[in-house]
Amino acid sequence: MSGQVLFVDDEAAIREAVQQWLQLSGFAVSTCSSAEQALAQLDRTFAGVVISDVRMPGTDGLQLLEQLLAIDPDLPVIMVTGHGDVPMAVQALHRGAYDFIEKPFSAERLLDSVRRAQDKRRLVCENRQLREQFARKDKIESSLLGVSRAMEHLRRQILELAPTSVNVLIRGETGSGKERVARCLHDFSPRQIKPFVALNCAAIPESMFESELFGHESGAFTGAQGRRIGRIEYADGGSLFLDEVESMPLAQQVKLLRVLQEKTLERLGSNRSVRVDLRVISAAKPDLQEEAQAGRFREDLLYRLNVATLTIAPLRERREDIPVLFQHFADEAAQRHGREAAPLSPSQLAWLLSHDWPGNVRELINAAERHALGLSDGAPPGGDAQSLAAQLEAFEAHCLHNALLHSRGNIAEVMALLQLPRRTLNEKMQRHGLLRAAYRPAGASDDD
Repeated sequence: MSGQVLFVDDEAAIREAVQQWLQLSGFAVSTCSSAEQALAQLDRTFAGVVISDVRMPGTDGLQLLEQLLAIDPDLPVIMVTGHGDVPMAVQALHRGAYDFIEKPFSAERLLDSVRRAQDKRRLVCENRQLREQFARKDKIESSLLGVSRAMEHLRRQILELAPTSVNVLIRGETGSGKERVARCLHDFSPRQIKPFVALNCAAIPESMFESELFGHESGAFTGAQGRRIGRIEYADGGSLFLDEVESMPLAQQVKLLRVLQEKTLERLGSNRSVRVDLRVISAAKPDLQEEAQAGRFREDLLYRLNVATLTIAPLRERREDIPVLFQHFADEAAQRHGREAAPLSPSQLAWLLSHDWPGNVRELINAAERHALGLSDGAPPGGDAQSLAAQLEAFEAHCLHNALLHSRGNIAEVMALLQLPRRTLNEKMQRHGLLRAAYRPAGASDDD
């Protein structure tokens, strides 16, 4: 397919002839008999070319040109007239028309102009897409911190899945940031202007689960004094995040499956169906496939929820993220409490990099806040009572960390400060889990 074309002319015979010419050349062509019809169909996302007659009843071609360029100044608009009006042609070009063709025109003349206009439009759309991708990449990097390959891969997956409406299952240990990932899926999607509704399934008593999820009508049960909109209905048009979905009662799993299949729900105590449009993002700690095999989770619901899977690696598997995350959370806590976070000591940095962090990011945030408040030295039990080799390793890691921080990740400057050859420096940084990218300012070049 060569591209899209919208042809606007009030004469049916001309619309049919031009449509046939362009379709035979591989273009996807739609036609309109008036400017009003064309404006109703077009917005900034239109990736094609517009061809319009100049003289039409009602809104004429020049007025249409102005309105189209107000929507998108880069939209190629080819004007056509049967009156040989040169001043009108000049006027149209001055107003931003891409080209001007005089009737009667040959198919070759029209095709040449449309092909050139389509090439220009393709470049404009590709450049816009690249700019949008870079903007989204910068934004998600500030939302999901980390320089490890695992985090880079996760951010890339989120940006790929966010524009779609597929349901996503997030796997991760306690405290790994599953709700933050779910929020990013919503915030980078077309649903971002609609509600993001989060529900922790483990925190809802089973007796209240149906009302919480599906809502209820007045008098549906004792104490139901008024209508209540449930979480699913409230998320209409947006995203519903079900955390610890493995805790959902089996009876409610059946009803949720029906909602996902039928895209309708019934409030408790009502016979009226309510249409809903939502994306379900769920999170689980155990393997739901194993839960299904054990009879604790419905396999058919799992297939509905698990169209795509995102896995968050635990901190112990991406230790290079720990210093930058700790520093970020410590700075946030210090600012919140009106304090200045003390610099890390060698033993503290060594402990941060060696600790397994069973509570993941949640535990790290707690440690960073305590550090900002001066409540803990961040060292393991026994403080600095370590072997000489361990203390030397800690001191080396501390020196590397400070040099990278001082130079803002400039490797040439670090080599000069520490008087180390490049290869030795690389080996030491790799051994201590220190990545240059963690110290580089946003938008900095990869060149030293």
